[in-house]
Amino acid sequence: MPESSGTSKKLKKEKTSEKKSLVIVESPAKAKTIKKILGRSYQIKASVGHIRDLPKKTLGVDLRNYYEPEYVIMQDKKKVVKDLSTTAKESDFVYLAPDPDREGEAIAWHIASILEEVPEDKIFRIEFNEITKNAIIEAMKNPRDIDMKRVDAQQARRVLDRLVGYKLSPLLWSKVQQGLSAGRVQSVAVRIICDREQIIEAFTPEEYWTIQANLSKLKSSLIFPADLIRFKDDKISLKNEQETTEALEYLKDKNTKYIVTKVNTRKTTRNPSPPFITSTLQREASNKFSFSVKKTMQIAQQLYEGIELGNAGFTGLITYMRTDSTRVADEAAESAKEFIVSHFGEEYYPSKRRVYAKKKKSVQDAHEAIRPTYVEHVPESIKEFLNKDQYRIYKLVWDRFIASQMESAQINNISNEITAGDYIFRASHSKILFKGFYIVYQSADPEDVDKDSSKNIPELKKGDELQLKEILHEQHFTQPPPRYTEATLVKTLEENGIGRPSTYAPIIATIQDRGYVIKDERTLKPTELGKVVNNILMEHFTNIVDTNFTAELEEKLDQIEENSLLWKEVVDEFYSPFKEVLKEAKEKMTKVKIESEQQCPNCGKNMVIKVSRRGEKFLACPGYPECKTTMPLTKDNKIIEQDRPSDELCDKCNSSMVIKYGPYGEYLKCTSESCGHRKAYVKKIGVTCPQCGGNMIEKKSRYGKIFYGCDNYPKCNFASWGFPTEEKCPECGSMLVKKFLKRGDKLACSSKECKYSRAAEPQS
Repeated sequence: MPESSGTSKKLKKEKTSEKKSLVIVESPAKAKTIKKILGRSYQIKASVGHIRDLPKKTLGVDLRNYYEPEYVIMQDKKKVVKDLSTTAKESDFVYLAPDPDREGEAIAWHIASILEEVPEDKIFRIEFNEITKNAIIEAMKNPRDIDMKRVDAQQARRVLDRLVGYKLSPLLWSKVQQGLSAGRVQSVAVRIICDREQIIEAFTPEEYWTIQANLSKLKSSLIFPADLIRFKDDKISLKNEQETTEALEYLKDKNTKYIVTKVNTRKTTRNPSPPFITSTLQREASNKFSFSVKKTMQIAQQLYEGIELGNAGFTGLITYMRTDSTRVADEAAESAKEFIVSHFGEEYYPSKRRVYAKKKKSVQDAHEAIRPTYVEHVPESIKEFLNKDQYRIYKLVWDRFIASQMESAQINNISNEITAGDYIFRASHSKILFKGFYIVYQSADPEDVDKDSSKNIPELKKGDELQLKEILHEQHFTQPPPRYTEATLVKTLEENGIGRPSTYAPIIATIQDRGYVIKDERTLKPTELGKVVNNILMEHFTNIVDTNFTAELEEKLDQIEENSLLWKEVVDEFYSPFKEVLKEAKEKMTKVKIESEQQCPNCGKNMVIKVSRRGEKFLACPGYPECKTTMPLTKDNKIIEQDRPSDELCDKCNSSMVIKYGPYGEYLKCTSESCGHRKAYVKKIGVTCPQCGGNMIEKKSRYGKIFYGCDNYPKCNFASWGFPTEEKCPECGSMLVKKFLKRGDKLACSSKECKYSRAAEPQS
């Protein structure tokens, strides 16, 4: 293919419908959807992703020839390449239709490069943002050359990542342990997580107390809450129980009057959020469904490529899901308007069409926002054709898009100040005057949730005297900033300009696969290995883990695509100084042993973490060869205890069973050699079921979320998302469960009818 900037490429004036045409896409699912649209006159083949890449066992970058990549056909794609080449030779026209981004452009270029016997003027690149009939037909009418600037941007990223990985990893092997690796962008993500962990570890909790008065108007049965906010003109600060008791004595006194002294009413307009981009979809799916970033993208890919909708066949349901643009095509906006007006009424559509501005210069704007391809495919109408997770993501995309085009919500915010001597309380709530887009969608983002909307507070007037019904006080402890979740890490990466929509999911998957970070519940926690590698990189390779440096490099990749920088010059600008730093680090860096807290049972030394040639982690005594003690480890560095005894008896022969550890975790095995029966290991948590007296055990939902239930299920159906305790609720006698929250851990009543809760004391 000739090098070009993606210019249009005109077909010769022939009756192309009589010619044999081949369309090459990335995935078989996409091939099925496009086949339905183009019909029998077109052959649709899938490359199943990349067909060429840098070799696995060598650097694959010719440093003597100014960073020229040495691509090879991937071993598992040789049959695919042969099939594509044969079919292409027999076709009159070849259309390359991988995804509309840098990676897709590179795949198209690699495919073109292996079609050696097909004339260049018979090969065309087509691009579409959605797999619909209109989009596909329009793309076929407007073929173009491969955009080599886009390809160059992808090559620059690939070569940079290869140089860092292949040059830095051997250094880590020699100085830390075998099997380690470092990545250009992934290392920054690990640093961000490690920096947060340092803050958490250094944090000292401070005690504080809050007071809430439950009040009512005179001769009224409606009780409402008010929070103590000030003492005289100063913000209230109750640092201990003694200060709180002094305040309570005054507030509980029969002579203390509660008077409404200020009523503020303010009408506000709440505008809808823009339609989804990659990062916001990932965050919302995490907040609403606890989906991992990887899972969200897999489901979105399925919806984009096409789902079989009964007689309608395979249909692409959403637009391309890797985008950082909130732009919406005119045709889609008009469809949304028609739907809103016809289903909700004209008052629900704004007087002027909504257009969302770019937030950053780095936004590519090449693709639209993520939206449904057909507004008329209301989620409920196609629910029967989608599995549960596909339906959830599709409904999320559909609802958000429709809401983004709707009229704003009108809200009346009411704030009442109530004075009790020198103490001032506030009772606030809000009422929705006009639902607007709220009728369709409200974000799960805590920043967007109206915290006061659920409070039922009566209409108050200045001078009203109120009656104190109850006064509550609660002890709290300040909390460190929470660990990152996958969703909040994506948000931080995006805000710092690190990575792009196509890289967020791979970044997060890679740092966990490498063992630098583990997922603890939903939060990301650095392992000891991650901390050690991060410290080494921060000391010797400052740029590799510097957020600003990495963001600037991302901008340069964008500039390559915009034709303002040459890709090999960008690589050289990075690699030349990196090479010198690498040389210096090899000389100065000392060997590092990753110590664990586990002491060697034979000699008492702190054991160190190592990796075998087969990639298995284990603990080894640093006193080797005098002491040869080793212990196998799980992926998250937990010791695999050998054949732990259990109190379980075999269901088949009644022999005792032992706890073993396999590839998928712990399991039970019968000790009788003639039986050998196995079953899942159930983790007891040492708490009895409040309903039947059975054992509370740890369980996992079908989506991998941990909860706690009785081992007598299904006879006993007691279950809890919170961690059960033996403590009883002082108000109703039900079990108290511990909830691990961002704003501080709480003990709460397990009964849905009881609202009792209090702060949990911080663990020492």
